[in-house]
Amino acid sequence: MNDDSGRRVLPIAQRPTLAPPAYDARDAEAVYEPIEPIRPPDGAPNVLVILLDDAGFGSNSAFGGPCRTPTFERLAANGLRYTRFHTTALCSPTRQALLTGRNHHSVGMGAVSDMATAAPGHTSVRPNTAATVAETLRLNGYSTAQLGKCHEIPTWEWSPMGPFDRWPTGTNGFEYFYGFIGGETSQFFPTLTEGTVPAAPDKTPEEGYHLTEDLATHAIRWLSQQRGLMPDKPFFLYFAPGATHAPIHVPEEWRDRYKGAFDKGWDVVRETTFARQKELGVIPPDAELTARPAAIPAWRDMPDDLKPVLARQMELYAAFLEHTDSQIGRIVDAIDELGGLDDTLICVITGDNGASGEGTLNGTWNESLTMTGMADVETPEFLRERLATFGTPESYVQYSLGWAHAMDTPYQWTKRVASHWGGTRNGLIVHWPNGIAARGELRHQFHHVIDVAPTILEIAQLPHPLKVHGVDQQAIEGVSMAYSFGDADAPDRHETQYFEILGNRGIYHRGWAAVAAHNPPDPNWPARGFDDDVWELYDTNADWTEAHDLARQEPERLAALQRMFLIEAARYNVLPLDDRAAERADPDLAGRPVLARGPRQRLYRGIGRLNAFSVISIKNKSHRVTAEVVVPRGDVEGVIVAQGGFVGGWTIYVRDGRPNYAYNFYGVDVYEVEGNERLSEGTHQVRMEFDYDGGGVAKGGAVRLFVDDRQVGEGRVERTQPLPFASDEPFEIGRDLGSPVSPRYTAREFTGDVNWVEIEIPQGARDDDAQIAPEERLEVSLAKD
Repeated sequence: MNDDSGRRVLPIAQRPTLAPPAYDARDAEAVYEPIEPIRPPDGAPNVLVILLDDAGFGSNSAFGGPCRTPTFERLAANGLRYTRFHTTALCSPTRQALLTGRNHHSVGMGAVSDMATAAPGHTSVRPNTAATVAETLRLNGYSTAQLGKCHEIPTWEWSPMGPFDRWPTGTNGFEYFYGFIGGETSQFFPTLTEGTVPAAPDKTPEEGYHLTEDLATHAIRWLSQQRGLMPDKPFFLYFAPGATHAPIHVPEEWRDRYKGAFDKGWDVVRETTFARQKELGVIPPDAELTARPAAIPAWRDMPDDLKPVLARQMELYAAFLEHTDSQIGRIVDAIDELGGLDDTLICVITGDNGASGEGTLNGTWNESLTMTGMADVETPEFLRERLATFGTPESYVQYSLGWAHAMDTPYQWTKRVASHWGGTRNGLIVHWPNGIAARGELRHQFHHVIDVAPTILEIAQLPHPLKVHGVDQQAIEGVSMAYSFGDADAPDRHETQYFEILGNRGIYHRGWAAVAAHNPPDPNWPARGFDDDVWELYDTNADWTEAHDLARQEPERLAALQRMFLIEAARYNVLPLDDRAAERADPDLAGRPVLARGPRQRLYRGIGRLNAFSVISIKNKSHRVTAEVVVPRGDVEGVIVAQGGFVGGWTIYVRDGRPNYAYNFYGVDVYEVEGNERLSEGTHQVRMEFDYDGGGVAKGGAVRLFVDDRQVGEGRVERTQPLPFASDEPFEIGRDLGSPVSPRYTAREFTGDVNWVEIEIPQGARDDDAQIAPEERLEVSLAKD
């Protein structure tokens, strides 16, 4: 039996060396025990955890979906598929639960980090009483790395100044991190971080850059270094690509692989997926296909002139998922080539929630339009005109709600709807040849994402630590799945699980599920208080897909489960239930700190790439931006300051020696104002003043350009964006390295120097920002997850 008593307090204590004193190292008494680095128990395997983003249960081919995933199929054929594995229905909560082994409210992530409140279950702050599995493994001698998405950092700690405690390379436990901090990013122009330092892609989209490929390349590079330099240490690699979250960006050579495959529409796709799922056994033969919600029309009822656009969206999504599978295949192959595949526990979680219905019914060419309340811009004619650009760097695509629902076949609803399996059920593949004798088998035990961490600890023969860095630890709330590895018929050990996101809630107990959808993606869903929600009851022992509501037949059982939900909710910090829009959108009302506040902010050169939380907002109000620049002898070109990118933003830049201002309205219109004199050698102040029209949000305004208080240009911006620009396109000084705000740049980086940039909301300036509907602000926070 492994003696783990010394590993229950981490870091493992360094015992002082006890030896007879010696004066001379040559003395016979001068004998000391060799230094032994910390290593896990013998037999601890490598671990690879893969987490896809916004991919529903019915999307990938390993679970019957229409998107080809040969890597997933290969791993499943040589391992296990879990058919009743669950997530939380939203990104940040699933990720926090995965890494900690605790329920998401227990570790402060009741919703996304952008919506944090002061309530204990919603702070977005992982408590130091809940060390991650990565930190536990690292302190026990594992090499650790995270590649991809990290959306668990509190927004007020998300800047180049940190603090970095809850960043991946802080107490999250990863020795190496390369990826992005936030809910989504462009696959062609990502905002990247390496460790805690901003990074940039090493090539352009024209040169073949794609983020998922870049992440896989960095993962393989790290694995090669780790295997070469520390072959006696096992590794823990967490690979969480931004795929298949919006934007649906696909490399050119992959875009037409599904041409014509979805012309028959989402109803046929649901039916064929359902049939394949029965053939694979991932649902039982007597399972029923749940009804399509009234909010989603039948495919035959969609406008004929829109169907080519809708079909193209799904073609691109399928290609996106298959491309992601191929990059995961590169990592698996690299582990195999390095000689470690048979002794690597691989857990592939095929989605962090259900498929995303945030593209609305028509889908979107630029997701920023729908998530900021401007969906009316994207008429069917608008979408048809841009069809050729879908999936390219000239788009920011999300597919239709109808496709999202189809990707959650056979279940009800989609992402965010934590009450129903369509929001929470995701396929899990487990592959470990040296530890699992079964090949290609199914496992139907009920499990949840909080079960991954205790599973890893058990197979690594490591105890859950009682104390980490001097802090007593909360109990692990998940259940190890290892008991089921060798026994398909083993009784469930995870018998009770609550679910809750934004008031959508439910309770599972020994096969029975009581659920209440509170605000699903249905514009006609009635707004009501929690006490007025309609609860449904399902016997999932007999009704696998939750197709038959038994609430009227068994009211006593329903009442008992509702009480059980309240007990679990009180136990795990779920209460108070919180579906608020205005309060959660406003940091002051929500009770969360903010980095940028007040009417003026001066930022200095070298500050790096800043997210929207780090910069004061100039939306829907008059403002001015001043930059102090140093112009060298001869010509000067390039970007002085920029915020946002191709899908929305603004910039002050120099072209042909003259200052220019550009405002990019969602990639639809770009308004340019050009100065009429060249900048001379020396130090100057370049200023842009924006006089907002007022009369509501998203209005236009007059623009004036100044050099050293001399007006050198004027013009107009006819309309503006009411809410933040594309998810993580940054604010940059002296350059614009993301997607370009203006197509007229002659240089992305300023060829002189920018000493500082000051953003100011003048006293008494016109400000209509408060008129934005709280629901729209909330939608922005959620759409970026």
